[in-house]
Amino acid sequence: MTLATSALQTPALMPTEHTIALYDGTPLFYRIWLPPQPTRALFLFHRGHEHSGRFLDFVDHLADADTAVFAWDARGHGQSPGERGYAPSFAHTIRDIDFFVRTLTAAHNIGLEATTVLAHSVASVAAAAWVHDYAPPIRALVLVAPAFRVKLYVPFAIEGLRLLQSVRPGKKSFVKSYVRSRMLTHDPVHAASYDADPLIAKSIAVNILLELHDTSTRILQDAAAIRAPTLILSAGSDWVVKPAAQRAFFNRLGSPFKRFQNFPGMYHDLMHEGERDRVFATIREFMDDPALDSPVLPLLDADRRGFTHDEYVRLSSPLPVLSPRRYSFAAQRLFLHSPLARLSQGIRIGQDTGFNSGGTLDYIYENRPRGPLVLGKIIDRFYLGAIGWRGIRVRKLHIQELLKQAIGTLQSQGRPVHIVDIASGPGRYLLETLAALQSPGVSALLRDYDVANLNQARIAAQSFGLSSVSFAQGDAFDRSSLALLTPAPTIAIASGIFELIPDNQQVLTSLRSLAAAMQANGGVLLYTGQPWHPQLEMIARVLTGMDHKPWVMRRRTQLELDDLVREAGFRKTDTRIDPFGIFTVSLATIGGGP
Repeated sequence: MTLATSALQTPALMPTEHTIALYDGTPLFYRIWLPPQPTRALFLFHRGHEHSGRFLDFVDHLADADTAVFAWDARGHGQSPGERGYAPSFAHTIRDIDFFVRTLTAAHNIGLEATTVLAHSVASVAAAAWVHDYAPPIRALVLVAPAFRVKLYVPFAIEGLRLLQSVRPGKKSFVKSYVRSRMLTHDPVHAASYDADPLIAKSIAVNILLELHDTSTRILQDAAAIRAPTLILSAGSDWVVKPAAQRAFFNRLGSPFKRFQNFPGMYHDLMHEGERDRVFATIREFMDDPALDSPVLPLLDADRRGFTHDEYVRLSSPLPVLSPRRYSFAAQRLFLHSPLARLSQGIRIGQDTGFNSGGTLDYIYENRPRGPLVLGKIIDRFYLGAIGWRGIRVRKLHIQELLKQAIGTLQSQGRPVHIVDIASGPGRYLLETLAALQSPGVSALLRDYDVANLNQARIAAQSFGLSSVSFAQGDAFDRSSLALLTPAPTIAIASGIFELIPDNQQVLTSLRSLAAAMQANGGVLLYTGQPWHPQLEMIARVLTGMDHKPWVMRRRTQLELDDLVREAGFRKTDTRIDPFGIFTVSLATIGGGP
């Protein structure tokens, strides 16, 4: 991580200009308003097309004397590099927020619990998705005219853009914004400032526009997972985005402390409107509310009450006789058990061993269509291309990335690397990583309940020439065997196992057992989650698990999962998530861990 600084002005609460190297090396421009002894942080994220300079004239309306204010120029905006309006994906923007906030709060010794995030328009969607996907324990979230639904004015615009992207795969396409300054503010001075600003670019990449729409759809559906104190400001005469979507998000929001304020007659750029003093007063009143400092109760009992519990009960119950979905899912089950479907080797493995089995995951990782006849391979290709399986393959890459990171950190500290995977399955992701690193002194124990999985893992380890890997049959929820692991693990992996268990006490038992085993020497926990899935009902009503019963999952939001990890004595340090928002991979430390 690089923090290069070039101060332009030195008085307190006057901005200085900086760059930060993101996780992929991209240098990002940002500004800081830094008091002598900051105890709180405020992060400002600008709307699409704009930049951090648009905040210069009103930071003093928002910040107290003890508040450090940070404002970036996003990739492809302002003084940051990149094609104007472009990012590799909207998921990159969300991860950029996570990296930016965590890096700068750590650099200035400010806790996330003392951090407020204020975002405008498109950035509001990215900020809401960050809170949903990464579950940072921030103090408050302020969303100004969030762009959950953009007014495109052209019929079937989203469908047309999807078609354009499909006929130009891998090519960058851009559209120019129709928005003019007079559609953003009634204030002629600020409208003129907008028109004269050479750093404002009117283009936006098609991939970002489409992924903004898809991410908004996901966050609107699952807003109940967001529990950070939240203020939503809505413009009553917004030409750019649809206020109805903002209200729908607010109504579904899971935060115990939330507020919605509409400003009748105002345009989209609320902070540059003629009556913006009312906007700033609303923000300040919210930020100054002492209720924001009250701790939010952890979700340890979410398996017994709450929206994911209710969802699980609903998915475990049969659909009404007159429900059309009942017969749609019945037709899918019928096809899945037909001789035609069994031409797909992947479907056949899922039927025989369970669609959540280690054997199925190993097949999904390989991603090589197989089956008799050309038709079998075609069916298998469609099966392997399901969005959930695509997410699983990204999850594998994230596991390997964070595992290498954890191994490298321990080795740089001169500490032993003893890995235990408590539910390894065939262990492909771990064995491939060890084979690629070929690091002496690294040992691994693969545990699994299924002996067949361990036999596959043993064969794979031999083919990779790995001699420091051992295997043992074991229960991922057996406290005594986990707590007494020898040698004590310095890296523990819990991948794909907690997602299968609806009961939080079982998960806590497993986590606490690992904490007991790792407490003396410290170490790292690598764990996976599934905070959302677009096909959750189809899976529950069509697919079967390892026990050949319906595969009904109770989702854990990332916040709930992190609460369990924290309760067991770990501290989360990093998270990855696939572009679809389905699977997460996180690192947490305990004791003397890195």
